[in-house]
Amino acid sequence: MKPDHQPPVARRALLVGAGTAGALVATATLVPLREPAKAVPSAAAQPAPDAAAGYRLSEHVQQYYRTARV
Repeated sequence: MKPDHQPPVARRALLVGAGTAGALVATATLVPLREPAKAVPSAAAQPAPDAAAGYRLSEHVQQYYRTARV
């Protein structure tokens, strides 16, 4: 015989489980319908820089050399 003061936990657990399963199924069916993200252009697709565009002795580089002097 069951005591009267205990709530029916099994029924509540069943309803919570069914609700969770339903939400998971709904999410699983909607996720594939989204459009795929646009691809970001890679570095290989960008044009190659000039051969003369290598190392440049700019003002900030000269400032570094002045501060690094021993």
